[in-house]
Amino acid sequence: MNDTSQDKTARKPRVAVVFGGRSSEHGISCVTAGSVLAAIDRDAYDVVPVGIATDGRWVLEADEPSRLAIRGNDLPSVDADRSPVALMGATSGTDLVVTEPSSVPSVIGEVDVVFPLLHGPWGEDGTLQGMLEMAGVRYVGSGVLASAVGMDKAYMKVVLQAAGLPVTPGIVVTRSEWQQDPLGCRARVEDLGFPSFAKPARAGSSMGISKVHDAAEVEDALEEAFRHDPKVLVEQSMEGAREVECGVLGTVEGPPETSRPGEVRTGGDHEFYDFEAKYLADQHTEIDIPADLPAETEQALRAMAVRAFESLSCEGLARVDFFVMPDGSLVINELNTMPGFTPTSMYPQMWAASGLGYPELVDRLLQLALRRDTGLR
Repeated sequence: MNDTSQDKTARKPRVAVVFGGRSSEHGISCVTAGSVLAAIDRDAYDVVPVGIATDGRWVLEADEPSRLAIRGNDLPSVDADRSPVALMGATSGTDLVVTEPSSVPSVIGEVDVVFPLLHGPWGEDGTLQGMLEMAGVRYVGSGVLASAVGMDKAYMKVVLQAAGLPVTPGIVVTRSEWQQDPLGCRARVEDLGFPSFAKPARAGSSMGISKVHDAAEVEDALEEAFRHDPKVLVEQSMEGAREVECGVLGTVEGPPETSRPGEVRTGGDHEFYDFEAKYLADQHTEIDIPADLPAETEQALRAMAVRAFESLSCEGLARVDFFVMPDGSLVINELNTMPGFTPTSMYPQMWAASGLGYPELVDRLLQLALRRDTGLR
C-alpha cells in the first residue's frame, strides 16, 4: 500500500470519503461530507462515498452531495439500508468490498486514500485512524495520538501547558465523582468562579455546553454535559474576550502554514457560540474574516497556532480557537483536528480569505495524504 509503483499512478487515485458515525455529531459530519463530495475534482480522483450509520454499520452511500445538506433545522443522516461495505486487505493494497448478504462479495477497487470526515468519538478521536494505520491505508489529517489528544479537551490542556502555551483555567468532573461526592464537586466548580462553562470533554460542535452563571445552575449544566460524555470540563468564562480562530494547514516540506484569523460574534438569544448559532441561526452570528486585529497580535496568534499544532503532533489540518483578551493577550481555547467543512464552517472560509479556495483546499489535503506514509515509516 505504501509504494508508488507505475501501475498505481496509471489510474486516478481512489478516495473513500467516510462520514456519519456513531457520535452525536453524525448529522454535522454528513453535512461536511456533502460539501467535500461536491468539491472534489472528479477528473483528478475516483470518489467512493462511505457512510457509517449511527449503529456503526458501514454502507456504500449514494454520491449525491445535495442530499447531505441541512434543510431548515433538519440534519441529514446516513442511509443505513444501503449496501454494506468493508475494507479488506489485498495483495497490492486495501480493497473496498461490497458485502451484500447471501451474495458473492463485490470488489469496488483499491482505496488509495481515505478522507475521514467524522466528528466526535468513534472517528475523530484516533479510533478510525488506528484502524486505517493497521490496514496500511493513507488518510487525511492527524494520526492516532494527535487525534486522541485533540478530542479530549482535558488532556489537550495538559499537552499545551507542557509546551508553555496559555490555556483557559478549568477543572475536570467525572460522572462517578459527581455521583459519589456531589457536594465536593459543587465546591470545586464554585472555587473556579462564575460565570463558567461546563462542556463534555470529548465532544464537539458545541454539543452539551452550558454557561453556568451561579451555583444554582451547576447541577443542570453538569447533567447536560454528562448526556454526551461521562467526563466534563468546567472552565472559567473569559469575560470580555473576543473569539478568534485560525486555520493551520500542513505542507509537504517545511513548517505548516496558517490562514488569516477569523472572529465570531453571536447575538440574538445566543449568549455564546453554541450548536444552533454555529449551524442553524446564521442571522444571529456575525463572522469577520480577516479579524480586525493589530498586525502584531495577528502575527503572534498565527505563530501560537503553529506551536499548538506541532505540540500535539498534528498533521494535515487543524483549527485553533483563541480568546483575545481585553489587554491583547492570547489564550488558547481548544484545537480541532477535523474542523467542519460545512458551507458556514470557519476553516474553509478562513482559507478562502487567505487565497486558497474550497476545491483547492480539498485537493491540497488529498495530495498531502497521498504523499504520507502510514505507521512509523
